[in-house]
Amino acid sequence: MDMSTKPLIPVVALSEVFDLSTVFADEGRSGVQILRPDQIDDPASIEFALAWRPADDAFDSFPNIRLVSSIAAGVDSIIACPSLPETAVVSRIRDEAQAQMMAGFAAWNVVWHHRRIGDFVKNQATRTWERSFRPALPGQVTVGVLGFGLMGRMCARAIAAMGYRVLAARRSTAATEDEPGVKVISGATALAEVAAQAQILVNVLPLTEETRDFLNHDFFAQMPEGASLVQIGRGEHLVEADFLEALDQGRIASATVDVFRQEPLPPDHPFWARPEILITPHKASDSTRDEILRQLAENCIAISEGRMPPGAVDLSAGY
Repeated sequence: MDMSTKPLIPVVALSEVFDLSTVFADEGRSGVQILRPDQIDDPASIEFALAWRPADDAFDSFPNIRLVSSIAAGVDSIIACPSLPETAVVSRIRDEAQAQMMAGFAAWNVVWHHRRIGDFVKNQATRTWERSFRPALPGQVTVGVLGFGLMGRMCARAIAAMGYRVLAARRSTAATEDEPGVKVISGATALAEVAAQAQILVNVLPLTEETRDFLNHDFFAQMPEGASLVQIGRGEHLVEADFLEALDQGRIASATVDVFRQEPLPPDHPFWARPEILITPHKASDSTRDEILRQLAENCIAISEGRMPPGAVDLSAGY
């Protein structure tokens, strides 16, 4: 898209945690100009926003916002913002390259837990040569994937390609395309059905009122004894005290946690002291800055032309 002769589209950056105007500064190459609120002389003229964890009153000064684009696949903090205009369209990033990164991360962690790679890392630290562990074949291991949107589908595909038995849970009962090697379970009981069978459980669900705090005592009680958890959904999915209890009881033998209720994870957080947990700093996958800006510009143009942008979110569903 050649933007060289077109005026830049002004977009207000709204975030309590990042200076998005600096992070996404590209000298207008994308066709948009990201501005801090204090750089805008006439807030009423602004129709587009780029947001991530906006303040509760972030939109109060911008009454004519028509589009709010997230910088990521998650939109929960935007939808929950009290000042979000009722008529605004909220869009999220849908990036196949990002989904491929997520799939690679998920598949790597499945192997990490199945093959107990963490034990080898510990043994190396003590110069211990121990090879008595004999893992089951991949086809004898059931991996559950919670969520079957773009991210979940790509994760399930990558894991199935390695020979694992894959079950995918989706709450929606709408028709979906089959994925080779993946059995999809749909409906209100899908999460529980998959959890009850999965020796390794990968969570990639979005955060909604229905999924908030769902990784809790009752949910863990349904999982097989000694199961593993790969938590790459949202930090608010996990009830941390219940998770630690499940580790103490051996219900969960090992876990990877990439997303947290508080980020950065505080140095005194109990997760750091648990050898069963592999901690990664919310880096399972990212979109590139250029791709986020490309989708932002595309979304702004779509709204200007009276079209719904490709990444538009169903506000009632939360994704």
